[in-house]
Amino acid sequence: MTRIIEFSGTVLTGPHTEHHGLWSVDGLLTFRRPAAAPDLTLAGWVIPGLVDAHCHIGLGPGGDVPEQLAEEQAVTDRDAGALLVRDAGAVHDTRWIQQRADLPRLIRSGRHIARTRRYLRGFAVEVEPEDLVEAVRKQARAGDGWVKLVGDWIDRDAGDLAASFPARTLKDAVKAAHDEGARVTAHCFAEDTLDDMLDAGIDCIEHATGLLPRHLPRFVEQGVPIVPTLINIATFPEIAAQAEAKFPRYAAHMRALWERRAERVLAAFEAGVTIYAGTDAGSVIKHGRIVDELQALHAAGLPAGAALDAGAWAARDWLRADGITEGASADVLVCAEDPRLHLATLQNLEKIVLRGQLVR
Repeated sequence: MTRIIEFSGTVLTGPHTEHHGLWSVDGLLTFRRPAAAPDLTLAGWVIPGLVDAHCHIGLGPGGDVPEQLAEEQAVTDRDAGALLVRDAGAVHDTRWIQQRADLPRLIRSGRHIARTRRYLRGFAVEVEPEDLVEAVRKQARAGDGWVKLVGDWIDRDAGDLAASFPARTLKDAVKAAHDEGARVTAHCFAEDTLDDMLDAGIDCIEHATGLLPRHLPRFVEQGVPIVPTLINIATFPEIAAQAEAKFPRYAAHMRALWERRAERVLAAFEAGVTIYAGTDAGSVIKHGRIVDELQALHAAGLPAGAALDAGAWAARDWLRADGITEGASADVLVCAEDPRLHLATLQNLEKIVLRGQLVR
């Protein structure tokens, strides 16, 4: 039986394009009015489902989580409007989520790849440099076109952040991923790590707290986006306080990165670096906070419309996912106000439609 939903408000097909007249017919969007009357009419401002570009469904503070908890995480993200999630590393095998019509669309990257004893216990595949290339190949085949590296972490001998892998090895690893048809992203806190990643031909940088003026032209020229995860960076003072007694240099470094977080994101935006929104939910950060991240980007200096674009139209284009186009899956949100001007309206969504079904 055909199910038709009519969207009677203003449809935002892009950050600067408005349209009037949109329907979902059997789960697919169309701009052509169906012959049959709608089963349901939804009024408001219509946007594509939000994108959480750095999320960990299937990961908890201790690593792997039961399937029931992974499901709860996915539902929480969905109900906050995140209808497309780019996994940024999980222990739990989440391919079953992709078979569920009621859960967000999920692009998996497999497990994190980290240096031995240089990351959170139980999270990553831990390898030494000589085994990095093979680990990358394996995770590239296990995921959906993405590989996640841990680019730096505290080196307890040095007492500060340090790169996980030598520059030459990184180049070989990124090339191996590209040969497998996958893109590579990397967790990077420190300044110097970014130089090696750019030299290696990385495809994306997570966090990017170490951005310096010298990096910005290279990010633009190489087309490398960043996912700042600002609501996660907000935890740096707490991390520093816990590390102060044993690792004072590391603690001071983390505080300095935190203090400059907003100015560095704004400098990147003004320089033309592409920015996408991601929460880093799954270990310390709770799920369902994509709108908090959009608001944090706005608070850092991005215009509200640009912050929304970082988690909507532009993010979908980057991940090769449909937005609001003819024949696309009906994965949309209905808002009471224009979200380009009022991000707060996203905190109280009127309706959520996923695959043509009203889920909230």
